[in-house]
Amino acid sequence: MRAADRHRYGLPSALEIVRGPGYRCPVEAMCSSRWARPRYIPAATPAEGPLLSKEEPMTIRTKTPNPLDTPPVPVQAKLAAAWTSFMFLYIYVDYFHLHKPGVIDNLRAGVVFEFDISPTLLTVMLASVAIPALMVMLSMTLPARANRATNLVVASLYIPYSVFNAAGESWNWAPFYGLSIGIEVLLLAFILRSAWAWPRTPAVPADPATTGLRQDLRQ
Repeated sequence: MRAADRHRYGLPSALEIVRGPGYRCPVEAMCSSRWARPRYIPAATPAEGPLLSKEEPMTIRTKTPNPLDTPPVPVQAKLAAAWTSFMFLYIYVDYFHLHKPGVIDNLRAGVVFEFDISPTLLTVMLASVAIPALMVMLSMTLPARANRATNLVVASLYIPYSVFNAAGESWNWAPFYGLSIGIEVLLLAFILRSAWAWPRTPAVPADPATTGLRQDLRQ
């Protein structure tokens, strides 16, 4: 029987039979007959505003400082950099020493630091300059054990050699030799400290099974 006939004769609908008397459908459009017109709900106009209004929290953007990273420097690079600085200072000290009054006259007379100019003397001077130049390369290429020992020995020998440059000079030239020799000694002390405190690899504990096998083989 149609829904209109049931309503005319006062008969219960199918939903009332299933749900019980007095049941009211929550969705009126679904329970109405097919001749009933659906209810028209107008949409919201732009003047009425959005259907749902949601307040967004106000955020304040702050610039967080980005700290600079200081990566660890290998000890080989520290040693090579120190020898490079020492080499530059060593050459320029000798160059500015030529501006001292009387030095050029002594060179023309064949005398350097009270020593007669000879092939042996020039060879010793060349070696004294060549060794720091070679230490720049050796500090980057030698193995750790040989590198450490070489830097300790060479830097220890060059400290008294640098101080010897001020021997026999007057106190008038004390600022010049004090500054040059002082910086050279500081660089050599940095080399000694870096080589002495060379990082060591942590000891790996031995495997008990391997240790027991070695003891059995020794017995």
